[in-house]
Amino acid sequence: MANTPRLLLWTIALCLVSAATVSACAAARRVVHSSDSVHERSEAVAQAIDRGPARSVILLIGDGMGDSEITIARNYQVGAAGRLALDTLPFTGEYTTYTLQETNPALPEYVADSAGAGTAWATGHKTSNNRVSVDAGSNRPLTTLLELSQKKGLRTGNITTAELTDATPAVLDAHVNHRSCEGPADMAKCPAFKKGAGGLGSIAEQTIDHHVDVLLGGGRSRFDQEIDGGPYAGLTVLQSALAQNYRLVEDAARLADVQPGGKVLGLFAAGNMTAEWTGKPAQRYPGSGPQRCVEGNRPQREPSLAAMTRKAIELLDRDDGSAGWMGTQPPGFFLQVEGAAIDKHDHAADPCGQIGETVAFDAAVRVALDYATTHPDTLVLVTADHGHTSQIIPPPDHQDHSPGMFSTLITADRANMTVNYATNLPDHMQTHTGTQIRIAAQGPQAANVLGVTDQTALFSLIARALDLDTH
Repeated sequence: MANTPRLLLWTIALCLVSAATVSACAAARRVVHSSDSVHERSEAVAQAIDRGPARSVILLIGDGMGDSEITIARNYQVGAAGRLALDTLPFTGEYTTYTLQETNPALPEYVADSAGAGTAWATGHKTSNNRVSVDAGSNRPLTTLLELSQKKGLRTGNITTAELTDATPAVLDAHVNHRSCEGPADMAKCPAFKKGAGGLGSIAEQTIDHHVDVLLGGGRSRFDQEIDGGPYAGLTVLQSALAQNYRLVEDAARLADVQPGGKVLGLFAAGNMTAEWTGKPAQRYPGSGPQRCVEGNRPQREPSLAAMTRKAIELLDRDDGSAGWMGTQPPGFFLQVEGAAIDKHDHAADPCGQIGETVAFDAAVRVALDYATTHPDTLVLVTADHGHTSQIIPPPDHQDHSPGMFSTLITADRANMTVNYATNLPDHMQTHTGTQIRIAAQGPQAANVLGVTDQTALFSLIARALDLDTH
């Protein structure tokens, strides 16, 4: 077996200089067990390499979903030897997530927030934490993947389980110096961006003004705020959306009934959408549990992330007569899907909430992969924005235990797993970490995630796959 790495590398190199087929992508997604032979894996990898362009890109972001969060969810849901959908993409690498210091952008900030990290993949530029697609130390807007996709004539979608004005969705369709400036009434830290001052407006206003084809998530309260300047002054952001021909949907049933054609704004909660699972939060020694999580917490009126993903793809991949008479396809699309509350429950040291959101995110990944099976010209990317706090640790005892908070969960293996939260004092909000994180891919250009890259390289990968004009 000493030649195993050399054999795999030789196979990949051979495929890179030859015409690779993409029809085997589905086979490459199968669960690979430790008993599989090297020959089988090498063949699957070789057949999955595709150097061609992509018609569409689906970017799935698990907010705060580091390798530890993935492992915790996998152990709990399918067991240590099982595999989640997000484990089955044929190419996996890691990328670094540092941002820049606001007061000295020449120096790195080693622990990213979602705004700084998201700006990196959305624009290809590093910025400082809290900034949304503007330069560190200045308010210069940075062009985003969504804007470039629109310029090329692609359809665009942005969906999340957080507020649509939260940092991760905002990096695609807004430019503002602080992530807290979500609605017209929230502009204390962004006075120069107020529409009344001649600026671009809050994140909510800019989101609508960008004319994104499909917007689905929470945050209704931001869109109920009144605009203070510009052509829609005196109206709420929601009223301005309706004036700009958005169709509003507010529950799962109406979302299911929406037909392709025209822009869609789905607002399913006043703030963040409801957690999928609940359970006992982590506690100081002796901790909480052992426990199994309580599922079915999300109200039926709120769609799941998987349902939003499925509907967004349906709405974006429509034939409205724009296909050519010689059989050319309708325009492709760029869609970002965020499982936002993995991060939020990690902050709260809530293992069941965190696991439930990771499992729900994985269901959305499955929707994207199923679509790509019949649309092999789709690049599917699964990654996160930054690392987070939760860790699997040995069972505690009275003599040796974490100084933080922990909970013991009963996994699919019918074994106990202790999850620890200790990046801040107990009973305080837990914090992000500066670790590198996973990026996995399938489809055209997917092999470019291999190795260790930087978060900004994701921008270049998507721009190249979609042949976007970045100049």
